[in-house]
Amino acid sequence: MKRLLLAVLLLAACQEEEARAPDPVAMTGDALGHFCMMQLDQHPGPKAQIHLAGLPDPIFFAQVRDALAYVKGPERDAEILAFYVSDMGAAASWEMPGVDNWTAADTAHFVVGADVSGGMGAPEIAPFADVGAARAFAAREGGQVMRLEDIPAETVLAPVEVTLEEEPS
Repeated sequence: MKRLLLAVLLLAACQEEEARAPDPVAMTGDALGHFCMMQLDQHPGPKAQIHLAGLPDPIFFAQVRDALAYVKGPERDAEILAFYVSDMGAAASWEMPGVDNWTAADTAHFVVGADVSGGMGAPEIAPFADVGAARAFAAREGGQVMRLEDIPAETVLAPVEVTLEEEPS
């Protein structure tokens, strides 16, 4: 009987832990990038959202690379409750990454080193829910498929050259 009670208590604790991770929220036209404070829907490429303890709403990122820098960087002090990235395998296109096709970052497959730029013009890391879609993207655009824990911090924390689009004269 004691073992059954212990098992029930452990199961309840696990369910409570799982229940506290919030679901992703749809990206609206009002969503602003955490670092750039620009409207996300005005920029191409995958996006990210991170839910932090103590905040009612997620913080959004205009580039997955920026969110990874936030997660892997030393300047964060709030506990991360959930981390979601755009599933580019479900996106209409690079220019239209979608507003609600989120996948959990810890289960995603990331293409690192591809010849693509994100919403802020920096080299981007493309996330996919399906490893086959990630491999197909890497075959087209270059790069290698990695899991979140395998992406080195220096890959997202090192300075990069940003390609800015020139405005027409």
